[in-house]
Amino acid sequence: MVHSGAECLQRHVEHINALNVFPVPDGDTGTNMNLTMTTGTRELNSKPSQSAGKVAEALSKGLLMGARGNSGVILSQLFRGFAKSIAAQEQIDPIQFAAALQNGVDMAYKAVVKPVEGTILTVAKDTAKHAVSYARRATDMVDLMREVHERANESLQRTPDLLPVLKQVGVVDSGGQGLVFIYEGFLRALSSDRASDEYNNAISMESALPEAYKAALPIKPAFTPSLPNLKSAQSQLSTETIEFLYDMEFFINRKLAGRSVLRFDEALYKGMLSRDGDSILVITDDEVIKVHVHTRKPGDVLNHSLPYGELTDIHILNMRQQHRDLLLLNEQSGVALQDENIQHEAVVTSSVEDDALGLAVPEVLTGTPAHQVPAGQAHEAAPFGIIAVAMGEGIRSIFLENNVDVVLSGGQTMNPSTEDFVNAIATLSTEYIYLLPNNGNIILAAQQAADLSGRNVIVIPSKTIPQGLAAMLAFMDEATAEENAEAMKQAVSQVRSGQVTHAVRDTVIDGIEIQEGDYIGILEKSIVTASPSLQEACSELLIAMLEDGGELVTILTGEQADGEETAALVDWIKSAYPEAELEVHEGGQPLYPYLFAVE
Repeated sequence: MVHSGAECLQRHVEHINALNVFPVPDGDTGTNMNLTMTTGTRELNSKPSQSAGKVAEALSKGLLMGARGNSGVILSQLFRGFAKSIAAQEQIDPIQFAAALQNGVDMAYKAVVKPVEGTILTVAKDTAKHAVSYARRATDMVDLMREVHERANESLQRTPDLLPVLKQVGVVDSGGQGLVFIYEGFLRALSSDRASDEYNNAISMESALPEAYKAALPIKPAFTPSLPNLKSAQSQLSTETIEFLYDMEFFINRKLAGRSVLRFDEALYKGMLSRDGDSILVITDDEVIKVHVHTRKPGDVLNHSLPYGELTDIHILNMRQQHRDLLLLNEQSGVALQDENIQHEAVVTSSVEDDALGLAVPEVLTGTPAHQVPAGQAHEAAPFGIIAVAMGEGIRSIFLENNVDVVLSGGQTMNPSTEDFVNAIATLSTEYIYLLPNNGNIILAAQQAADLSGRNVIVIPSKTIPQGLAAMLAFMDEATAEENAEAMKQAVSQVRSGQVTHAVRDTVIDGIEIQEGDYIGILEKSIVTASPSLQEACSELLIAMLEDGGELVTILTGEQADGEETAALVDWIKSAYPEAELEVHEGGQPLYPYLFAVE
């Protein structure tokens, strides 16, 4: 049933992507939902079971850690609530299935700070409400699922009435459409005497994904992180400064401990670990607890953990010894870590094949290589750490040169997953960590990771690269955590963001006629101009951005930016707005020739 739903979603990815309101080349709701569902089915495949509760639990774990974008996070929460509702059930009837759908809706709405109607949330809510009402008279699960699918589709068709921008463009909500396709797959599986052969015999879901997305699936690391200037960084760090030298990872299996196991108090347990350790990550999941810690006394950690369950998959790494080996290698080779395998271990500890949670900590998994701080620096004691999301070498460099410790590669075209954020958080041993999502579609995944980490993680709701840059520059080492959070959020609110890209289809938005191939100027969330001329689209966008004045204009040039176009644009800005200060940086971002910020 789950496989059939995933297969149906996968077959319609491009259709769902095409429903994104803006006709931009990186509309990716379908891709995000497909990636999320793929990780869920992978986890499910690794834990075959005939128990409905166990199947739902495995799916929920995979979805939770693989969630990408708002649509993926909401999908993971829908199934998380579903799984919790039927956790103790071997089989479920229509009434239990409907109640589980409702529990999933309740959990999803709680996960979203400001729920918007006319989206996947509405479709899920309307469907669950009808399912609960109809379940009492449903003849069997097929009958109920048919009603679920029909009501979901009816709700989907009403989304344009609830969200005006959908009606204006003439589409239904893309996330809601994805959920309808999942329900359609469920119905097909239940209507058949056997599971769909299409799923097993057709091209696998992974093979249908673009190459960039295959590398992003959070199962095995698909890259070797880049470590610029590692040799000089290592030479500045003394091995003895690594205070908590033992890097530990293990599981506490509570089920194997029998009835003698103590009640697990997560806050108390973390307090114990923090007395003589840092870089603490504890992920609880009923029967299994995942633990990661840097400590001076590994024996004490194990002894304190034993009362809570049986300890399995114990890995202990001496980071001082690792650091000595790295320094020796640098001296012998004269360059920083020629061997890719050793280079990988310089950044992260050896991964654990995590059959229980599908999570290897603290590897940072992203679609393309993430720029990180060297291993030694990652373990230095510091009050603050910053993680940002960015796409483009130039933009990444700007972040890394200005207080940011870890840059995850991603953006609108590649949303980092919840697991990517959790793993990045685990690489920092700071007391407070700030996350800069820099994209509205990534904020939920960042918030979910912050909740899972158990650390002092503050999500700054930056929705654009310019907002993220402004927040980064507002950070001050001498300020308190609360003062920095307030200053960074304030900086986000004071910058106007604009971007120019090309349209991938004909449409009309807010009275602006757009032809496929036109350049479109987007101010925050609104398209304000469209033109066959890149220069004209840029100038009209900047006129709108500077309508209320502005002291500083920043231009980030993308991969498609032309030197002559940029020079002409700079000349026009200097002529039209001589009082404004102008900065031009090479961003290197794909798909968007220019990003603009006005402050």
